[in-house]
Amino acid sequence: MATNNVSEFIKTINQGIKPNMFSVDISFPSGFKTEDKPLTNILCKSAALPGSNLGVIEVPFRGRTVKIAGDRTFDTWTATFFADANMEIRGLFEEWANSINTHEANTATRFLPNTTGDTGYMADLFVSQLEKDDKKGGSVIRTYQLHHCFPTNVSAIDLAYDSNDQISEFTVEWQYSFFTAGKGLSGKATGTAEKPTASTRTVV
Repeated sequence: MATNNVSEFIKTINQGIKPNMFSVDISFPSGFKTEDKPLTNILCKSAALPGSNLGVIEVPFRGRTVKIAGDRTFDTWTATFFADANMEIRGLFEEWANSINTHEANTATRFLPNTTGDTGYMADLFVSQLEKDDKKGGSVIRTYQLHHCFPTNVSAIDLAYDSNDQISEFTVEWQYSFFTAGKGLSGKATGTAEKPTASTRTVV
């Protein structure tokens, strides 16, 4: 039975989740500088928990339309990053994209879509929802693993004399094949341990 009791609502929602508590970890293709990996976590300004779409097949039948589940598709995943003082983070994504197809020579240094070896250009990406609690950095509530990712767009950075009191930022768009979610994935990403009472529901 529905209730409008405030105490019951607070008991159910607890403290909820805060959209500014998140972590992004990118497993770059082998051969990239591993010391640059923490930059993506620290300098990521905004991201999103991935979504998916289930297609619909509409079949006409005697004046009606019967709807049947179709194929699943996954949206482009986008994150926004602050530009650091040395522009290492931007250079890192530009280098990754350039290794897939070079700007001048039109060649592919990394020509295989695998995630192992120096010739692969794909990597896995992890985005975690965190909880603000007594743990340093917050406890992980749920982690999403985006499989077989690669960047397809590194946005421009606008420059202007009147752009005062702000730090430059840019967005990166990734394509990926599918995502999985649930407990146990945070161990593959950097960061803190999972919240013991986090949901055990999994997506595989």
